[in-house]
Amino acid sequence: MPDSVTLPALRGTPLLSAIQSPDDLKKLSIPELQRLAGECRKEVIDLVAENGGHFASTLGVVELTVALHHVYNTPHDKIIWDVGHQAYVHKILTGRRERMHTNRQYGGLAGFPKMTESPHDAFGTGHASTSISAAAGLAAARDLAGSDEKVIAVIGDGSMTGGMAFEAMNHLGDLKSDVLVILNDNQMAISPSTGGLKTHLINITLNKTYNRTRKFIWNSISLLNNEFGDAAKNAVRKLEDGFKAAFTPGAFFEALGLRYFGPIDGHNMEQLVKALREMQALPHPKLLHVITTKGKGFKPAEDNQSKWHAHSGGFDRVTGITPKSNGKPQPPKYQEVFGEALVELALKDPLITAITAAMPSGTSLDLFQNALPNRFYDVGIAEAHAVTFAAGQATLGFKPVCAIYSTFLQRAYDQIIHDVAQQNLHVVFAIDRAGLVGEDGPTHHGSFDLSYLHAVPNLSVMVPADEQELRDMLYTALYEISGPVAIRYPRGNGRGITLRKTFTPVENGKGVLLREGSQIALLSAGPLTGMALEVADALQEEGLKISVANMRFLKPLDSALVEKLAECSTHFAVIEENSVIGGMSSAVIDCLNEKGIARPVLKIGLPDRFITHGSMPELYRETGMTAEAVLKRIREFYSGIPA
Repeated sequence: MPDSVTLPALRGTPLLSAIQSPDDLKKLSIPELQRLAGECRKEVIDLVAENGGHFASTLGVVELTVALHHVYNTPHDKIIWDVGHQAYVHKILTGRRERMHTNRQYGGLAGFPKMTESPHDAFGTGHASTSISAAAGLAAARDLAGSDEKVIAVIGDGSMTGGMAFEAMNHLGDLKSDVLVILNDNQMAISPSTGGLKTHLINITLNKTYNRTRKFIWNSISLLNNEFGDAAKNAVRKLEDGFKAAFTPGAFFEALGLRYFGPIDGHNMEQLVKALREMQALPHPKLLHVITTKGKGFKPAEDNQSKWHAHSGGFDRVTGITPKSNGKPQPPKYQEVFGEALVELALKDPLITAITAAMPSGTSLDLFQNALPNRFYDVGIAEAHAVTFAAGQATLGFKPVCAIYSTFLQRAYDQIIHDVAQQNLHVVFAIDRAGLVGEDGPTHHGSFDLSYLHAVPNLSVMVPADEQELRDMLYTALYEISGPVAIRYPRGNGRGITLRKTFTPVENGKGVLLREGSQIALLSAGPLTGMALEVADALQEEGLKISVANMRFLKPLDSALVEKLAECSTHFAVIEENSVIGGMSSAVIDCLNEKGIARPVLKIGLPDRFITHGSMPELYRETGMTAEAVLKRIREFYSGIPA
């Protein structure tokens, strides 16, 4: 890796090489800013081609990011990036260029804005639809303190589908605080945006009469700013407001109390700078509608925006081609096994539906979408709505399968309890990315689902140990259990076992005793069952008699199996890829206490803190979730093993 002195010269980025902080952008002309944007785009392509990361979203906001830092004065002014996966150029321009090669790597920069990383990161992000709420809170605090910083929220049209964004705009209009909401409209979330808002925005973009008249009115306001008084300016603004209400869907935002401006070309630096300067002068809530192209400047990403939302790296910087690996074929991903199994079952059962919150490809429900489009529903980035929407379908006897990442399902916890479980409705939750997820870090780790689902009455919670169990558990959830069911499975590839073409029901609440011993009982569920067997092998070589149980269910827990293990074991160790608080180990302890059985229980899981980003092996080492670390802890726990 070249050092920080030679790096700029090698990359051929003379303007970018001179940028040490956003202050340096203030000196640049519009043509220079446009050239700087080109250099930033090249920088991002080089970085992601080398190291991987989120990609197409950042390429789409390069000009907008440069313009924002040219016009506004961070860190005094506050820019909040919704989700934050598009903030790579923001990081490059705010003093982190020389560390960007560590992006998403263990000990390196985070893949999302992080307040502890830079004062220019005004708010930590990672989940969608939060920026306007945070901006409103910042602005309210600013107003109370009597300070003068500007507050800007940059939100994509995909994130705008989340209910929290609408709640925030409604409140912001009532607050009447000086906040600029920039709607980055590229008609994409990870996959193409869906819903009525998308249609609204397209209507605005294509309304030629509105756009011609808007340009005339906006130019008139600019002229009046220079030559006439407030009365004339107010008259033209009233004309503008009336025109918006009559002719454009932008009236929706106006009705919420945000003055609407746009749409403008998000890749035209002159338009962007002019518009942002206009926004600076308006002391009330406003929304600037900016049209961008996701993946702009990298043709493969422009042509296939979903595929290039993020990339693992190692691709050609011009063609986008990734060299073929000479290694052996990888096992299918858990999500693919789930998606294929669901299609198999749904082709035979017209009552099965599939629901996702803007993640058809991320959950492999795109397979269902292609096979059975009339029973597939992408509700946008609206997890709470997805859950209650599924509940509504279940009331009429349908079998909705709601596939949502573990970390995003947290956003719908009330709906799981109130709308599904309390009514004992038959909704199946396919919980993807359960456990650690690697480079995306703490905002995306599925560390808590066993804990937050453990307390919900009526809910069955299953954890497959391999791909075949996932298939069988999906079948069981649909046909053997009448109430709500959750199946949690990890990110990444399965074990590569041979899959049966048939489905075999799993008895509800029953685990499997894989090995029977008389001293230590190792209990696990999910893919970590393989590690439990590996640890058991090592302990048995040392003369210990070890039991190993694949519990398969967190709820209902197999209390009979726990009791049987207690009869022949003096110690318990519970291994789970979930927080040590409230998960399977807690369930086992509760079970033993209820039965009046006194056994020491070693809880082996994710520590009670937010886990950083990094590769999976690095994170497993840090959290003590390797076979070696688990073996060491069990030795220390069980007094019968010499130190």
